[in-house]
Amino acid sequence: MISGTEIPEEIWRALRGQKGAVSGRKPQLGDIVKMLQLITSSQRTFMVIDALDECTAVQRYRLFDSLKEILQKSPGTRVFVTGRPHIREEIETRLAGRVTSLSICPTRGDIVRFLRVKLSEDEIPDAMDQSLETEILEKIPGNIAEMWVMALRILSYTIG
Repeated sequence: MISGTEIPEEIWRALRGQKGAVSGRKPQLGDIVKMLQLITSSQRTFMVIDALDECTAVQRYRLFDSLKEILQKSPGTRVFVTGRPHIREEIETRLAGRVTSLSICPTRGDIVRFLRVKLSEDEIPDAMDQSLETEILEKIPGNIAEMWVMALRILSYTIG
């Protein structure tokens, strides 16, 4: 089911055809783009792409081209992308400046609360003494906050 509607017959046919192919060939990128265009062209759709910075430059290039194809036929589609700041310029360039960005940064208190929850879930509680716990709660928040600022950069692509 897709948003309460049936999967279009064209997609079922394409997937069934792939299943019967030699070695059960997976759909190719062009097939996937056509399927997504078909699905997204008739209804408002939100796509989420997480950790774009973990893709290679070639993979990102192909993804951006595919997104442009999908969005040309699907004006109601919105794409939300998470990635580290070093790919922000690439996204803005490849998607022709139609990007809105928002930084999400945890506070030191957010990180300490997260660590306390994780430490309380330790399956081997005797492995931790008060000294080690104190060291973790003092050192990690200072180091990790900067990394999380980069990791939680969110970009929103909209047609407008």
